[in-house]
Amino acid sequence: MAENLQNSPKRIIIIGYMGAGKTTLGRALSKILGFSFYDLDWYIETRMRKTIAQIFEERGEEGFRTIERNMLHEVAEFENVIISCGGGTPCFFDNMDYLNRQGETVYLNATTDIICKHLNMSKNVRPLLIGKSPDEVKAFVDEQISKRNAFYMKAKHILEVHLMDNREKINTLAEQLIAMTGVREKT
Repeated sequence: MAENLQNSPKRIIIIGYMGAGKTTLGRALSKILGFSFYDLDWYIETRMRKTIAQIFEERGEEGFRTIERNMLHEVAEFENVIISCGGGTPCFFDNMDYLNRQGETVYLNATTDIICKHLNMSKNVRPLLIGKSPDEVKAFVDEQISKRNAFYMKAKHILEVHLMDNREKINTLAEQLIAMTGVREKT
């Protein structure tokens, strides 16, 4: 029985609000564990050959969420992977229950201040934040997290996130995540 568990496919699925550090931590985990890393948004863009913004524009949020769910079901079947989900992914359909069945789900719980600092450090343009002042961004993030938190809190594990502004802090969080999930390198 223990041998069966040892050889079963492993998946760590990272959820949380944009700017919590899902991609940053996912990449670090991928290097440490030797697993493939998939950012769900990037996967969608590659498969659809369009940006998320283009998909939203052409199909609306409902159309995007349907594509997202289908792509999630593809990626979550891969073995020995780290998956970083979009901030809204767990909040639609039965996605959160599905993720919990597929692997070790980890909610990166970050304060609004930490998220805003990460967003300021990010090179990515976040369409939802364009044209907003720092106070408006903070209010928007607060509101969004309060709406999504019930879904995020269904994760099997919750990791309190601190500012990830250097490699040492990122690797420390990665090691904490590995310890809490019990997932080890590929054998």
